[in-house]
Amino acid sequence: MWGNALLRTMKTDILILGSGGAGLLAALAAHTQNPALDVTVAVKGLFGKSGCTRMVQGGYNVALAETDSVENHFLDTLQGGAWINDQELAWTLVSRAPGCVERLETVCGCFFDRNEDGTIHQKAFAGQSFDRTVHKGDLTGIEITNRVAEQLTRRGMDVLEETRAVALLPARREPERVAGALLLDIQSGEFIAVNAKCTLLATGGGPTLYKISACAQELATDGMAIAWEAGASFCDMEMVQFHPTGILTGDGLQITGTLLEEGLRGAGGHLKNAAGERYMERYDPERMERATRDVVSRAGYTEIIEGRGTERGGVFIDVSHLGKSFVRKNFKGMVERCADLGYDLAGGPVEVTPTAHYMMGGVKIDTKCRTNLPGLYAAGEDAGGTHGANRLGGNGVANATVFGEIAGEAMADEAADSPLLPYDAEALAVAEEKTLDALGEGESPYPIREELKETMWNKVGLIRNGAEVQSGVRLLHDLKRRAAEARAAGGRAYNLAWQHTLDVKNQVSVAELIAYSALERDESRGSHYRDDCPQTGDEDLYNVYIKKEGDAAVIERRPVAFSRLHPKAEPTALTEPEPNFID
Repeated sequence: MWGNALLRTMKTDILILGSGGAGLLAALAAHTQNPALDVTVAVKGLFGKSGCTRMVQGGYNVALAETDSVENHFLDTLQGGAWINDQELAWTLVSRAPGCVERLETVCGCFFDRNEDGTIHQKAFAGQSFDRTVHKGDLTGIEITNRVAEQLTRRGMDVLEETRAVALLPARREPERVAGALLLDIQSGEFIAVNAKCTLLATGGGPTLYKISACAQELATDGMAIAWEAGASFCDMEMVQFHPTGILTGDGLQITGTLLEEGLRGAGGHLKNAAGERYMERYDPERMERATRDVVSRAGYTEIIEGRGTERGGVFIDVSHLGKSFVRKNFKGMVERCADLGYDLAGGPVEVTPTAHYMMGGVKIDTKCRTNLPGLYAAGEDAGGTHGANRLGGNGVANATVFGEIAGEAMADEAADSPLLPYDAEALAVAEEKTLDALGEGESPYPIREELKETMWNKVGLIRNGAEVQSGVRLLHDLKRRAAEARAAGGRAYNLAWQHTLDVKNQVSVAELIAYSALERDESRGSHYRDDCPQTGDEDLYNVYIKKEGDAAVIERRPVAFSRLHPKAEPTALTEPEPNFID
């Protein structure tokens, strides 16, 4: 039926899927390591203009001050993650972050805010024992993305814009090895089969499968979905982070859920319900608004569902007591964004709601960003394990850039010593046909997408219950069937309905992994809260692993490896373990 499909082929040493922080830093690091290698970056949107890193307001956690240390940052990260972090990944994050920030400034030209003595300014973020968040006003992500993208342009990197990945391609004689990816040019509808020695997933997770979300809307868990189909191993997919302060417009605008960053609470902002009460006194009287995101988000959600929220289903954040000049100087971007929506951030309260923000779970990697599939790497939000049950604000962009660098270096080393293996032509044909099957007559993807968002918000959201999650699984099974049969009329060139059909297929697939994992974890920990299992277990801590075998999802618990520090040990009892590897 589709035998005459447009297809062109490419060969490259390194293929990077995504151009957020992880993809950009990976490309730069790979080129720096070995300029002779061909590096190709494919981005679903526009280069330097899409993805979530660009949207980062708050900043970058890094231990720079003499009175701080990477050990302190490590302990904060483990405590924030409720002790189920992969400790080797967490240690890699905190120990490499200082050097990464230095390279962002000296190599890429990023210029972060300064103290009067010329040192880098660091501000307060919640859940941390030290004010260690480096920033550029409240537009940190734009600074990083712009400067690194400029460096790639200067080096003449091969960039494919408006090009999405639709499948990973197995090697012809080694089906476990990834030998590149099948891409789709969104503008023309042309397929591009890219043969690569190493392939990096850096598409960003982005829980846009929830009714209210803070993510770049082009994200649709594409990287996770294609990795799942290829047989990658995932960990802790139940851990979805909700940010407590997404702007609430109440009029159905897509901007609902866009963040007001954590620095507002770090600077002393107050959260209030409709009655004007600072409700965090009920949930964390010691840390109040500076509690971790899981605690603060659940608190706001509880206020709303128990009837103490606003008529439109929100609560308020108020920073007016900090002074108008202070707020306007330090949070210029948010002041302007709020003004566009009719709010005066510096002068009074702004209505907010919890919003789906980040996925701590993802493809399991080792400290070199390798997955269980040879030739496939993952970094940024596509990769799981670093943050455990809850990510600290400011650790996200650090995670993307640190592990992006590591992935680039590791791929450059592998590609320099490896042959280019051909991909399986039959697998390519199957992937091409499955993608084209979404063209034609059938149900529109849009109602399926809306029902998915409602299902995930109501059944697998901030507060969960085993029976409700099980109900959600049944609904997801039906949505998966409908998504498989969804079609988009029209041609292949710039057919946004076709793209949304492909999006919803991926989103439903990943939503199932979240729901399955939420059922498996029969306790409450970090961002995963079950009101039928409200206790957090002190013994036998475990990670939830899930992998596709045939058509089945195989799920198992694995004990947490306390490779450097046990939760009951003194913080000074850090050990130096052997390097970890993917099994």
